[in-house]
Amino acid sequence: MSRLKQRARKVGTNRRKVSTTVSPETQAYLDEMISRGSAASLAEALDRLVAEARRWEQRIKLERDTAAYFDSLPEPIRAEEARLGRALASAASELDFER
Repeated sequence: MSRLKQRARKVGTNRRKVSTTVSPETQAYLDEMISRGSAASLAEALDRLVAEARRWEQRIKLERDTAAYFDSLPEPIRAEEARLGRALASAASELDFER
């Protein structure tokens, strides 16, 4: 089996070929990721950066959705939630997470 076929087999069917151009700064950053061992290849570096961006987007959406949920609660329930939050923060401040 040729090296190209072996390599294609390793890549698998869940990969897609992308051809694009990037700024010199972006290329330098991707190369730096590979040099310091954060990624084994250009493809892995890009995959890691996209995954991180997606996680941030998901966190922002969760934060926005959570705020909207609590904003939609009636005032008595919001007050109770605030009281519970303060009690939890107070209890957590007494924990020693280093042990």
